[in-house]
Amino acid sequence: MATLVWNYRRMAKYFFSFLLIGFLGCSGSAIAAHAFSLYSTPKYPPDFKHFDYVNPDAPKGGALFLANPDRRTSFDKFNPFSLKGVSAAGVSNLMFETLTTTSSDEVATMYGLLAEDMHLAPDRMSMTFRLNPKAKFNNGDQVTAADVKHSYDSLVEKGAPQFKIIFADVKQCVAVDARTVRFDFKTLNHELPLIVGGIPVFSKKWAANTSFDKIQLDPPIATGPYLIDHYNIGRSISYRRDPNYWGNEVPSRRGMFNFDRINYQFYKDDVARLEAFKAGEFDVVVENSAKNWARSYTGPKFRNGTIIKRELKHSNGAGMQGFMMNLRRRQFADVRVRKAFGLMLDFEWMSRQLFYGQYKRIYSFFNNSELAATGMPSEEELKLLEPLRSKLDPVVFGPAPVPPSTDPPSSLRANLMQAKELFRQAGWEYRDGALRNATGEPFRIEIIDDQGSMSRIISVYVRNMQKLGIEVNQRTADYALIQRRMQEFDFDMTTSNLGAFISPGNELYDMFSSKAADENGSSNIWGIKDPAVDKLVDAVVSATNWKDLVAASRALDRVLLHKHIAVPHWYLGTHRVAYHDRFGIPKTVPLYYQADPYVISSWWEIKPR
Repeated sequence: MATLVWNYRRMAKYFFSFLLIGFLGCSGSAIAAHAFSLYSTPKYPPDFKHFDYVNPDAPKGGALFLANPDRRTSFDKFNPFSLKGVSAAGVSNLMFETLTTTSSDEVATMYGLLAEDMHLAPDRMSMTFRLNPKAKFNNGDQVTAADVKHSYDSLVEKGAPQFKIIFADVKQCVAVDARTVRFDFKTLNHELPLIVGGIPVFSKKWAANTSFDKIQLDPPIATGPYLIDHYNIGRSISYRRDPNYWGNEVPSRRGMFNFDRINYQFYKDDVARLEAFKAGEFDVVVENSAKNWARSYTGPKFRNGTIIKRELKHSNGAGMQGFMMNLRRRQFADVRVRKAFGLMLDFEWMSRQLFYGQYKRIYSFFNNSELAATGMPSEEELKLLEPLRSKLDPVVFGPAPVPPSTDPPSSLRANLMQAKELFRQAGWEYRDGALRNATGEPFRIEIIDDQGSMSRIISVYVRNMQKLGIEVNQRTADYALIQRRMQEFDFDMTTSNLGAFISPGNELYDMFSSKAADENGSSNIWGIKDPAVDKLVDAVVSATNWKDLVAASRALDRVLLHKHIAVPHWYLGTHRVAYHDRFGIPKTVPLYYQADPYVISSWWEIKPR
């Protein structure tokens, strides 16, 4: 999948997606607290010992062998925060920590990690953190406020572009004393206290004589539980537990990161990767292909229990995954053209023939959550939409659009006829063997993707495009090339996954704001520049209670859906995980989690290899 979650974006979502939440709503005092929650009282009290979804007595030791994630087949740097290059698998979540972390069984609640407590100023214009005196970097140095300030300044000044957007309303970071750091804010953006709590911290000594954006293969000086042991670019990287890791007894870390070694082996394609798993070259695989899950995870080792095939339930919102169109390209400037592309996807046929009936259709940018727009706009939504009526298509005030279906009485033929008419209205008609505009120019696009498993799905979609005379170049390339092209917005159409939103906020500026549309490397891959969207993103970010957040999110979702910037894909309410039977797994599964980080952080070895 040529996902917009490129190297640095994956890092950003790891640190920020569940931290982009609000402060303890009724507080406003300067009393230091161990936790903050936007919508309710934190589940865990100040004297809590561990999260409920971990085993605090899990033994330390053993090794975990994994394959390369994200379809990246190599890496060229250990700095996951810069724009250029591909960072090593695992380096973000194994080596870097933040001031605060979140509970995976609560919505919008965070707890101290590097910071032992925190407080919000009475006027809500600054947030102060007091560092844990035990927090140390892997070189033995104590973590200081000066290091936090250095981390913040480096990310904003030399980090990937989205950091400037995320921290746009932060005025400055001040080292008050050796253990106290304060973030001053420009506005009353209610998410800012938690955004700054999610800053990854690294030592000012890390590659001290090198510009931050030029740091490549200097091992990070950070606070995480692992160190880089050895690596072979293009083939593997291995991490070993830091014997002096500072956080073993911190409540938000107890029972976590139990393996002595974590090893990533790189494979060039999915077939080699799956066969290597069956042969025991690595331990755990998270399968994204319905066909593979139904047909390839079979054989004697599955029957005798040597390999376990399991679907782990989760409560994640599904977010938006789909074929994304680049509005910077003139082919996609007309909304009627974009709507026509939605009519050409036959999900029902794909579900029967390719997906083994495993998926449901995505219908929203906040899919599978209370934040999704459905039916007619509510009274609360209309309060946000009415002031923007002159800037909105009137259809926004009608029912939220749903993806086209080919189930009877509908059909693919009927949908293609509708698409043909939309193209005609937009100035494109079939003649001389192709769909052409008034000057005779053919409608031509390129679809780029970085994973072979999507090729057969894209091919089915392309076949329907070609029935209407669209010329399509379907291109699959390696991760690094696709990443570079996406960062520069050099594409017509691609497949992408926004990820799930539990409590959306400032990250929406990076995805949908007019400013981000002109920032190379931002997540606004569509190139949306719409003042109404900007206003609704502001409304989401400024929401101070759940009711307002729901209304603003639904209003934004409704407007985005009517823009038809994505052809929605499909989602699954479980993680499909297969693993060799040698691990201990906590009895309680968290509510909100991604499979790879969950395995790495919470499982432990019970049988050696």
